[in-house]
Amino acid sequence: MNKLPKKFVDRIASNIKKYQRIAVTQQKSDVAEADTVTLVKDILAEVFGYEKYEELTSEHQIKATYVDLAIKIGGKLRLLVEVKSAGAELADNHLRQVIDYGAHQGIHWVILTNAVEWRLVRIYVANQISHEEVCRIVLADVNPKNEDHLQCLFLFAKEGLTIDAMDAFHQQAQLFNKFTVSAIMRSEPVIALVRREIRRLFPDLKVGNENLSQLIENEVIKRDTIEGDKAKEAVARIKKAVSKLERAKVSAAAKTPPVAAN
Repeated sequence: MNKLPKKFVDRIASNIKKYQRIAVTQQKSDVAEADTVTLVKDILAEVFGYEKYEELTSEHQIKATYVDLAIKIGGKLRLLVEVKSAGAELADNHLRQVIDYGAHQGIHWVILTNAVEWRLVRIYVANQISHEEVCRIVLADVNPKNEDHLQCLFLFAKEGLTIDAMDAFHQQAQLFNKFTVSAIMRSEPVIALVRREIRRLFPDLKVGNENLSQLIENEVIKRDTIEGDKAKEAVARIKKAVSKLERAKVSAAAKTPPVAAN
């Protein structure tokens, strides 16, 4: 969890309600996309702390096309912003163009917004271009006194961008999620621990590790935490962490001097 700068917290407290009202009004009025771009630019400046005339531009050209908004810090391109009209419902297909732009520019993060809803998206470029939504906020629901809301807003803010808060949050989210916890619960040490506790409480109950493992996997844990790429990635991360601990243990043992015999 980030330590939030007082300047950021004060700015949110002072300006968020004004733009909550404006965004909802635009949503109900179903204004044109160009008007929403203007509002988003104001929110980025007044709520998220970017310099409107120095760090926000709609003149950034990629592949002969101008992106809706680009954020530059110190003259360096850091974020692309795809804006849809306030009355439009955001969808993944709205991201295709800006993600393609970002991938070819070496940009890892993009924002998709209609001024009311804000989505922070991570771009991956490996064998193929892919993306993952990392954080989502609905401006109208934000409480400036709620710490969790402030932490999420901080990811979109200039203060967060300058300390790479997005990457830190993303790394934390990759480690602490339902897939990681599910993989840990299905690991051999935890299965053995649960079996020992069952036998301690119910000495007459005969339970094998394999039976217990099947019960946990098939009836206790939700299937979506076991299947798919994210589940496989979680298992791989745990194996990597276990190997790292084992290597550290071996290294520490090798450095420990032998006890001299009396």
